[in-house]
Amino acid sequence: MSKHYIDSPFGSPNSTDKEKPDVATESFSSFSDVEAQRAIKGSENFHRLGWKRLTIVLIVEAIALGSLSLPAAFATLGMVGGVVATVGIGLVATYASYIVGQVKIKYPKVEHYGDIGRLVLGDLGFWIITVVFMLSLLLNAGSHCLTGIIALRDITGSSVCTIVFGLVSALILICLSIPPTFADIAVLGYIDFASIIIAIGITIIATGIQRTQTPGGMSSSNWSAWPKEGTSFSTGMVAINNIVFAFSFAPALPSFMNEMKAPKDYTKAVYALGGIEIVLYTLIGSLVYLFVGQDVQSPALLSAGPLVSRIAFGIALPVIFISGSINVSLTARYLHTTIYRDSVIRYVNTKAGWITWISLVTVLTLLSWVVAEAIPVFSDILSICAALFASGLCFYVPPVLWVVLLKEGSWFSGHNIRTAFYNAFVFVFGIGVLVCGMYASVVSLIQASNDGVDQHDSDVSSVWYYDAHVRQNLSVTE
Repeated sequence: MSKHYIDSPFGSPNSTDKEKPDVATESFSSFSDVEAQRAIKGSENFHRLGWKRLTIVLIVEAIALGSLSLPAAFATLGMVGGVVATVGIGLVATYASYIVGQVKIKYPKVEHYGDIGRLVLGDLGFWIITVVFMLSLLLNAGSHCLTGIIALRDITGSSVCTIVFGLVSALILICLSIPPTFADIAVLGYIDFASIIIAIGITIIATGIQRTQTPGGMSSSNWSAWPKEGTSFSTGMVAINNIVFAFSFAPALPSFMNEMKAPKDYTKAVYALGGIEIVLYTLIGSLVYLFVGQDVQSPALLSAGPLVSRIAFGIALPVIFISGSINVSLTARYLHTTIYRDSVIRYVNTKAGWITWISLVTVLTLLSWVVAEAIPVFSDILSICAALFASGLCFYVPPVLWVVLLKEGSWFSGHNIRTAFYNAFVFVFGIGVLVCGMYASVVSLIQASNDGVDQHDSDVSSVWYYDAHVRQNLSVTE
C-alpha cells in the first residue's frame, strides 16, 4: 500500500528527534526576515513539552470526574469483575496508545491523528479520522460544560436558570483554553491532578467513615464479589463502557507528541499514565463499592452525603473545567494548524495569530455548549458516539496501523508473531466494544423513549435528571 505524506516544517519520515530543519529555509523561505524569526521562535515555543509534562497533560485529558462513575460499574460487575476489567482494559489501552505513538515516531511529519489516517487511506482517511476526532472532542467539551452547570447549581443551591450557569461554564472553558501550547496547559494540569486526587480522597474517606458509623460497621455493606443479580447484558455493557472510556486517551497522543522536545520519550508518559489510571481507578472503584455497597450512586461523591458532595464538587471544579478546556484546545490546535499550516500565524505569536486563535477557541466552546444544550437526549447521543468513535480511535484502529505502517520483516519472525497476537487481541476487543457498546447505548435510548423520559425540560435542559437527583438528596437533610 502506498504511503501518503503531509507537508510540515518538522522533518521527514527518516529524520530523528535531533534533526530539526531550519524553519525559515525549509517552510518559510518566501517570508521576510522578521516573519522567519517569528516562525523560528514560534517553533521553539511549540516544542517545549517534556515527558513529565506530557504525563500531566495526558492526565488532564484522561482522568476527570468520569472516574467517579466507576464504583457504580463495580456494583454492576461485582468486585472481581470490576477489578479484572479495570486492570485488563487499562493494559489494553496502554498498549494501543503505545502503537499510536510508534506511528508518530516512525513518521515525524504526523502532527495529529488525522494525518495518520492520510498515511493509510490518503485524503479520505484524513477526513474520516479528522471529523470523528473533532466531533468526539466537541461532544466531550459539551459534556464538561453540562457537568459544570450541575456542579455550580449543586454548590450554590441556586434556582437561577440553567442557561446562566451554562454561560458561566462556557466562559470559564474559553478562558482556560486560551493558552496555545500544551506545555502551558501542563501548568494547569498540576492543579487539575491535585483537584481530582483530593475529590476522590474525600469521597473514599467520607464513605468509609459513614460505613463504620452504621450499625454493624463494615460487615453491614452488601458488596459482592460477583455481578449484581438480574444484571442484563446491556446493563453489564454500560458498566464495561464506563471503564473503557475512562482509558480512552490514545487519539490525543500524536497532537501532544508534536510539541515534545524528544518525542521518543512519550513511552515514559504513556506507561506512567497507564499505571496511574489502573491504580487510581481500581482503588476508587473497589473501595467506594466496598464501603457503600450495591446502592452506590454515580458519580460516587453523591453517596458521601449532601454536605460532602457539595464540598467535593467545589474541590473538583478545576477538574471539570481544565479537563474540558483541553478538549477545546485540542480541537482548536487541530484546526488552527491545518488552516495556517504554511503561515507564521500557526504559532500564535503575532496579532493575527492571537486573534484567530482566541476567536476559534470561543466559537468552538460556544458550539459545544449549544449542541449539548440543544439535544434533548444528549447523554444517550454522547454514549452512542463514544461507542462508535472511542472503540475505533483507541482500540481497533491501532492494530491496523501496526499491520499497515509499522510491521517490518517476515510475518513468521518471532517478534512479529508475538506482536501480531497482541494486536489481534486489541482489535477483537475494540470490535467487541463497538458492537456491544452500540447495542447497550441503543437499548438505553429506546428504554428512555418507552418510559416517556423527556431529558430536555425548558429550564434544566439535558442535565435535569442528574440535577433533580442531587436536589432530592439535598432536600433530605435540609
